[in-house]
Amino acid sequence: MDDQEDLVEPLHVLCVLGTGMDFDAIERVVGAVGGPQFSLDREFSMQEHDPRMLDAFEACLAWLTFTDADWDAVAEHDSVAYVLAKGGQEHAPYISERMLAVVAELFERWGATAIKSESSGLAHGRETWLALAEAAAQPDALRRAWVKRPIHSGEVLHSCGMHLLGVPDVELETEGLLDESRLGEWVELIDGLAGYLLTETRAAAIQDGEGFRLAEDAPRWLLHQHACDRYDDEDIFFNPYGYWRLTPA
Repeated sequence: MDDQEDLVEPLHVLCVLGTGMDFDAIERVVGAVGGPQFSLDREFSMQEHDPRMLDAFEACLAWLTFTDADWDAVAEHDSVAYVLAKGGQEHAPYISERMLAVVAELFERWGATAIKSESSGLAHGRETWLALAEAAAQPDALRRAWVKRPIHSGEVLHSCGMHLLGVPDVELETEGLLDESRLGEWVELIDGLAGYLLTETRAAAIQDGEGFRLAEDAPRWLLHQHACDRYDDEDIFFNPYGYWRLTPA
């Protein structure tokens, strides 16, 4: 996928709602905590209520971790800030870790009340974000913070957000994808491969057609690599590292 990697660097975009946020101060804090790759998007940030945000947070799975207080924060915000961070594949885990540090800082000291990732379409409640920031040194915390799954598209379930961690996303193609009684099984499989891609050195050398299983006695799956043709290369969800698709062996 080297030709695709030359096309685009993944962009972290964080949507931050708050009350009484000082954009000058937030701009300084974002750079100080995040680093030189981080900035405040002045063009789209605004000092006013955005009535679209309730629907936007609902679409980002906020209901999985939101409390009543989190929903109240979305309903009552009076300002919206967009935080950006961009870097190449080698910097992706570090940038994602520092973005969690930015999240915690904005919540605890600078008036943020609700936050979602525009780059993977995923939101968490305040306490979940803070717990993830506390555990940010762990690869699993980064996956849980930034990777949305499972998403149903055509004949596959897939993840979105692994591009923010510098690796391919995961697809699953098999029968029974829409069987709700098996959803936990499919999520475990997607997470298992995602975790392998993030933590195992050998993951970078996987060959098309290799096998994968969660445990020695677990079912065997075949891996096939695909380019990311689900999104245009200018789309914020585009993964320049492609996908690994799991199919039954």
